[in-house]
Amino acid sequence: MNGTHDVDDAGRNGLSDELHFSDSESGDSPEVDAEADGAGDYSTRFDELMSDGEDEEADPDEDDDEGGGFVYAGVDSDPTGGYRDQLRDVLGADHEEDEVEAEEVERSLVHEVEENEKFAATIADEAGVSGTMAQPPREVLRWSQLRLIGENIYAGQTPKASSLLGAQSSGSPTVLAANGLICVGTDTGRVLVFDCKQTLRCICGNESSEKSVGTVTALALSFDHTYIAVGHATGHIQLYDLRSPKVPARVVPPTTLASVASGRQEGHIVGSRIVSIGFVAGRHTALVSADDSGLAFYHSLGKVFFVDATDILRILGKYPDEDAPDAPPALGHRFRRRRGRKPTTILSMVPLPLGTCTHPTDSYNLVALLTPIKLVIVGLKPSPKTWYRRHRETDEEVASKSRFKGTLAWFPSVSLAADLASASERDSKKSQVNGTHPSSTPTLAYSWGETLHLLRVSEDKVTQSTKDAKTGKVSKVEVGRIVFEEMGSWTASDDILALQWLNVNQIIVLTPTAFEIYDVRTFKLVEREHFDAWTLVSPVLSHTTNGSLTYSDAVSEVAHSVRMYKGKIFLLGQHGVQVGTLLTWADRILSFVAEGDFLSAIDLTRSYYVGEAPGNRNGLPDDPEKLKVVVGQKLRELIVASARYAFSEDRMMDGTHVTPDGRGVDRTDLFEGLVSTCARASMALDEFEFFFEDLFGYYDNTGIATIFLRQLEPFMLSGEIRHVPPWITQRLVALHDAENRPDLVERLIWHIDPDCLDVNQAIMLCQRHNLYDALIYVYTRAIRDYVSPVVELLGLIRRVQQWRRQRAEASPTSSSFMDEQSIEPVVLNAYKIYPFMADTLTGLTYPSEEPLPEDEALEAKNAVYKFLFYGRSSVWPEGEGGKLVLTSDEENGVEPTYPYARLLLRFDPEAFLHTLDLAFEDAYLNDDTRGVSRFVIVKILLDILASPELAQEERTFIHIFVARNVPKYPQFIQIQPTVLHNILIGLAEDPDTSTREDRQLAAEFLLSAYTPHESHRILQLFKHAGFYRILRSLYTQEKQWPELLGTYLEDPDLPPHDVFTSLHDVLKAARRANKGKVPAAVSEKLLESLPDLLVSDISNTAALVDEYLPDDHEAALHALGPNAEHERFLYLRYLLHPDRRKAAEDDIALPRKSVASPNVPPWLRQAYVSLHCRFEPSDIIPALRELPHGYLDGQEAARTCEENEVFDAVVWLVNHEGDPQNALSKAESFDKRLSTRIADALASPDESAAAISDSLGKLQAVAEAATATCVERSQPPSAEVPVEDLWFQLLSSQIDCVQRVASCCSLEALGPSEGAPSDDPRVQREHNAISALRSLVHKTFTALMSVSSTRAVSFPRLFKRLVGSASASTAHVSKGTLYTEFRTILTGMLESFRSEGDMLVITKHLVDRDVFDTVAELVAERGKGWAPARGACSGCGVSFVGSKKAGEGEAAEPENEKIVVSRTGAIYHIMAHVRGLYLYA
Repeated sequence: MNGTHDVDDAGRNGLSDELHFSDSESGDSPEVDAEADGAGDYSTRFDELMSDGEDEEADPDEDDDEGGGFVYAGVDSDPTGGYRDQLRDVLGADHEEDEVEAEEVERSLVHEVEENEKFAATIADEAGVSGTMAQPPREVLRWSQLRLIGENIYAGQTPKASSLLGAQSSGSPTVLAANGLICVGTDTGRVLVFDCKQTLRCICGNESSEKSVGTVTALALSFDHTYIAVGHATGHIQLYDLRSPKVPARVVPPTTLASVASGRQEGHIVGSRIVSIGFVAGRHTALVSADDSGLAFYHSLGKVFFVDATDILRILGKYPDEDAPDAPPALGHRFRRRRGRKPTTILSMVPLPLGTCTHPTDSYNLVALLTPIKLVIVGLKPSPKTWYRRHRETDEEVASKSRFKGTLAWFPSVSLAADLASASERDSKKSQVNGTHPSSTPTLAYSWGETLHLLRVSEDKVTQSTKDAKTGKVSKVEVGRIVFEEMGSWTASDDILALQWLNVNQIIVLTPTAFEIYDVRTFKLVEREHFDAWTLVSPVLSHTTNGSLTYSDAVSEVAHSVRMYKGKIFLLGQHGVQVGTLLTWADRILSFVAEGDFLSAIDLTRSYYVGEAPGNRNGLPDDPEKLKVVVGQKLRELIVASARYAFSEDRMMDGTHVTPDGRGVDRTDLFEGLVSTCARASMALDEFEFFFEDLFGYYDNTGIATIFLRQLEPFMLSGEIRHVPPWITQRLVALHDAENRPDLVERLIWHIDPDCLDVNQAIMLCQRHNLYDALIYVYTRAIRDYVSPVVELLGLIRRVQQWRRQRAEASPTSSSFMDEQSIEPVVLNAYKIYPFMADTLTGLTYPSEEPLPEDEALEAKNAVYKFLFYGRSSVWPEGEGGKLVLTSDEENGVEPTYPYARLLLRFDPEAFLHTLDLAFEDAYLNDDTRGVSRFVIVKILLDILASPELAQEERTFIHIFVARNVPKYPQFIQIQPTVLHNILIGLAEDPDTSTREDRQLAAEFLLSAYTPHESHRILQLFKHAGFYRILRSLYTQEKQWPELLGTYLEDPDLPPHDVFTSLHDVLKAARRANKGKVPAAVSEKLLESLPDLLVSDISNTAALVDEYLPDDHEAALHALGPNAEHERFLYLRYLLHPDRRKAAEDDIALPRKSVASPNVPPWLRQAYVSLHCRFEPSDIIPALRELPHGYLDGQEAARTCEENEVFDAVVWLVNHEGDPQNALSKAESFDKRLSTRIADALASPDESAAAISDSLGKLQAVAEAATATCVERSQPPSAEVPVEDLWFQLLSSQIDCVQRVASCCSLEALGPSEGAPSDDPRVQREHNAISALRSLVHKTFTALMSVSSTRAVSFPRLFKRLVGSASASTAHVSKGTLYTEFRTILTGMLESFRSEGDMLVITKHLVDRDVFDTVAELVAERGKGWAPARGACSGCGVSFVGSKKAGEGEAAEPENEKIVVSRTGAIYHIMAHVRGLYLYA
């Protein structure tokens, strides 16, 4: 952490001399010197740790019984100049007490801790603690060991003490009580009482206590600290008067069940462990107690005739069974064995204590009792009564380990003066009505498990009428009753083991692993510190030896070891007694200061100021404004003191700059962190005077101002600090300039307020480094000069223009020829004039484009307009010392009129006129009295337009600008028609195609406000210029359809899709206007355009011709050219099969047809079949199938297909004509031709693999067509066709093909695939060919098996015929070869059927499993009451989804009708359900 370092005492005192944390102005609070004599004696100073403001102001003559233990009798010494004293000046008197207490606690720690701290400091010094270190967890509670008490309790009595007290060891501690005195009960039955100086005041009890009454298990100290009530493990209760502690003043012995049954005595049963005990209100002889068996009693220890008379009242619980044996009087076994804890066990009992303010509830003597199942609040006055009972919610009864975890804590009515922010505020509050402070309402906090609840208790007065029985008089009596208000609840991180009130607004709870502090106002966790609860003492840990409690339960019973008194937390640990204090905001700041980390102290104080500090805010006002007043003053003083200390002579020469071994330490991080820390603090305070004046002075005087400037710059760049004094800005700019970093200078100028700049320095730097954006910013924002940026940028434009002229005139080899790279930065900066002008003339800042103030914007527009559109050259700056701003490319050239507008137009006309377009939209130009208006600017541009030396590009953009703005602002710009006519002609005559669209758009604007004469000439000019959009509008109005078609056909910018859509619309309109017939002129124009349309899109052209020129398809095909066979195919395919388009043809602009066009002549239909066979032979059959019946001549189509060797189409066509036998004959002839071709190819020495593959493909296609024919004819009802003969003819032909090819193959090729040598390509081709043919036979047999169930086909008879036929017809094949072929075919078929059978079996198993799962799920749902509704209403039977249409005369069910689900699972339409109920009734 920056600034964290270890310093010696002198170094710390150097800074602390500057600080004093005080709220009071008088400074009369006692100050304790850390080095005073006797200050280190913790026993003499612990009373201050235990004191509060009220005790300090108490009367010193007050009775010692009430507050004697809290009176500080030490002598204060004068304050020294230490660091902590200075910091006390800042934090103030309200926090001084905590500081003194912290010092006293530190001096009471054991010597070993001090040695460890010194050792750690030495190690840190040797390591040079200037870098970043791992930060420890934030300290929440500061703990101190009560060493003297620990020596008395844990180390046993010294011989001297034993001889004086006459006692041996006091025993092990068991319970703790701490409220005024510190009382520790032990397992020997005695109680050790210490005062706040850790002095042993007395020991209650004697040596026989352990045997007679047993271990102390509960303690309570009276309100005035004079009596102690002690509860023991055997059930005994003793009351000790601390003035005579040897013998108890009163004793309440336990009773037996027999005595209880006889009615002679009430009380705790012998052997019952007292778990809670307490004094009732302020009485010494009124006690309440509770034991572990669930019994609670009220004891009134009075006297009658000087004889003890104890009145015992049972307030909760029931006695156990009378048959249960009593514990023996001897204490060999102190505790009775129990099988387990009962739900009636009392977890905690606390009476409402008296507070510092009286409250009406005090008179009721309320006692809260908590069991695992309920909370009970009992009032003992005026008569015993149960006022409140709350049972534990079901969801609160969590795991068994949390069932018996419960705690209670009352917060009484106290004065709220202690919570006020400062002494002055407390004084002002004392002047309230009756001179009293506001008080709090008694509140009970209780917990079950990990859930914490708040219950507020108050009294409500009601008036009741009472009648006197004797007199009969009715009187009204005011009767009080207790009102309970549940305030809320929340959940801790774990089971709550102990619960105490830290103050009126905060509760501290102990979980097994941590202390947690909650704010009762927000119900939020504000602090958490790790703590192991098992290190505390449990009074019942010995119960685990006899089985009374489990070890996990016993070790967590630590509520008696946690006590709270006046904001201090007392803990009874297994190895010592310690006291803890919750660190306030001042304590946390002091902790950083004590470590020398003043940077973290400032940051923490700032976080409190802005409300971002984590943890509690004790000691600070709740009102944010008051908090800022309190913390802000401390933050200012802390900043000043830290800065002075950091730069003091002692600090600069102390040991922090040198390590013990003589090495130097780099303290740069310290001084860098001081700047950033103080900057953040100053931003929070919004006060920078000390930061910029004093702190910068420290750095500057020390010679390290660079550190300050570099740390300040990030805050300036982020916009967090915008107002910086000019002298600091000047130093920072000079720093970057010296480092030659102009980019950092420009970035800095952008992010600070212009008033903070040194204008002369900034302008010179920007001009020297060409930082024109920053230069414009300085001119416009710092000195509000909007003309100087224009002058600067015009100078750049003139340089660029001169460079362009020199480059155009010089040769590339001459020395005057300048490279483009040298002028490129100048060009880029020169172009900044256009966005600057656009922003300025529209009232915006450049370049952020934020709106300017109205008066400044008006001033800027006036200045810029006046300068730009002045008729001649101007002098700038105006007045004495100005120079003439020239624009000519030559040094002594003649300046034209309006020189600056001309220069901007010449440099980039488009950018300049676009800027004027934006300026024209501003309302500033609406006022003609300002000297500059839209009309004036247009007139100036027209004057410039008349100049003969103007370039064509400049003329064009002026034409466009005027043409667009004249119709836009007709009330401001009024120009003669002749001028507009010339502008229109100028737009049309420009030959530049790159500006054609802009010129056409401008012409459209102009025509909206001006109607030209010489329309014929204008139309010709528009046609020559390519203004087709304007022409289309004119031709449409005049219904000149041919010319309109020409505009679409000739427009090169129109997409093809839009062309056809537009042509369709035009032709449709022309036909409608001509009585349903396309005009001849339009038809001729369309026919002339067919070649171009076909090149653009064939399908759209075909659709267009078929729709509007149905008799001209031949002409369209002729327009494709002589060698466009494929294009003709695409054209005809769209007409005959409009739905069979390729993906590229899906974008059809015209309406699509779903059937073949009837306008195609027959010869073109046949031509289409021929073209289809050539280009897509595999798709011919689906195409023919989709044509309407009779659309083609079947015989002619079959002949065409056969000529093109599309044999499968021939088979399909012949069968389609109704002659299946002839189709099979055709297939047989084709098989023979193709198989012979294959055999010849295999036998030929120069065999072609492509020829064999082509023939095999055609054979496969023929086989598929023939098989489809046989399957079709085998389906019932079939005509009188010999089905078996068809199959025989097909199979016989295929087998002949196999045998024909096999006769030409080698033996290796005829065998299985494994036997064919892979290195012989010829054998591989033969094997592949014969395998393909065999597979055709296999597929045919498979198809036959699928229809073999028909009686028309007998598979055995058919197979026999095939074998016989093969034997008779293949004389050249041996019988063995023949039967081998048949065996191969049959074996393959059987293997295929076996595989298919296996797949069917697997599929069946999968389906069975899925069905089983579905049925099982159905059965399970039905067992829950759901019935399989099948998606239909159980009443009317109509489906819920997709219901059938209503029949004739029936009303349709509404689709959104509501349904009813019964508890039986049946689902009904709501109307059907109502009707069913009505019928049932």
